[in-house]
Amino acid sequence: MTTLTLKEKDFAQITPEQVAEIAARLEQDEYNTPFEGLQDWHLLRAIAFHRQDLVEPYLYLLDIEAYDES
Repeated sequence: MTTLTLKEKDFAQITPEQVAEIAARLEQDEYNTPFEGLQDWHLLRAIAFHRQDLVEPYLYLLDIEAYDES
């Protein structure tokens, strides 16, 4: 499995195809270890903070909820 790592990425250069690949892996959930899935989840979450336009179709995978912390 070829994955991007947090050290290798440049958010400006991430393509929609790469994001779709990450999302597909998360949807299939066929990782050898739980940590591989967690790595993809963290990567998708990091992309969402920098390039939300690319992650918008996959936000359901991140399970992000608004919290009232006031």
